[in-house]
Amino acid sequence: MWILVFFDLPTESRKDIKAYALFRKSLIKDGFTMYQESVYVRNCGSMENCNVHVKRVTAILPQKGSVSIMCITDKQFGDIKVFYGAKEQPPQAPGQQLELF
Repeated sequence: MWILVFFDLPTESRKDIKAYALFRKSLIKDGFTMYQESVYVRNCGSMENCNVHVKRVTAILPQKGSVSIMCITDKQFGDIKVFYGAKEQPPQAPGQQLELF
């Protein structure tokens, strides 16, 4: 089983930033890993273990913003399609040679 935690927390004031950082650090302390920015995942051995970690996350919810929690199976997690965009490379002059001293 996998737990996915999605969150969108405000960072407008220092208090908001502190709450965001505390929430994120608490997730990491509980064994979550950043999957994407504002998306953290954790593998669990069973649904019962997932429920334990879901309760831990709900206990540390910040007052502002939104947090979503989803539990999925290993198969469902394995079926996630991930696409990476290619960074554009600056054009290089043909025949340009690097000179080392």
